[in-house]
Amino acid sequence: MTTSIPREVDLGALPALPRDKEGPVFNAPWEAQAFAMTLSLHARGVFTWREWADALAAELAAAAARGEPDDGTHYYEHWLAALEHLVGAKKLIPSEELERRADEWDAAARATPHGKPVELPRGP
Repeated sequence: MTTSIPREVDLGALPALPRDKEGPVFNAPWEAQAFAMTLSLHARGVFTWREWADALAAELAAAAARGEPDDGTHYYEHWLAALEHLVGAKKLIPSEELERRADEWDAAARATPHGKPVELPRGP
């Protein structure tokens, strides 16, 4: 799966980004969605690309400090964690709401049979 990248986005600032000659590559739909959300928030001016690269670098450094292997298999998990931290730091969504939504997605993913799309139950 590939996506078109705006010119102002410097993928060179993300050296660990899984990519091929056409651009970023994703192993699962949620990875592409996390990538797209990041590009969308950047395009809206929520954060600069330098801010994003720094947030992701901090998350990758924290993972290395915890002793996690640097083999790329968890790259988009770190990407998503960096996005959550940056969204929280920018106060785009209250932290309680972000935690609640993350918990809902986690519960839905655990309850979904392998190979089926993960869906959140409709609210009240």
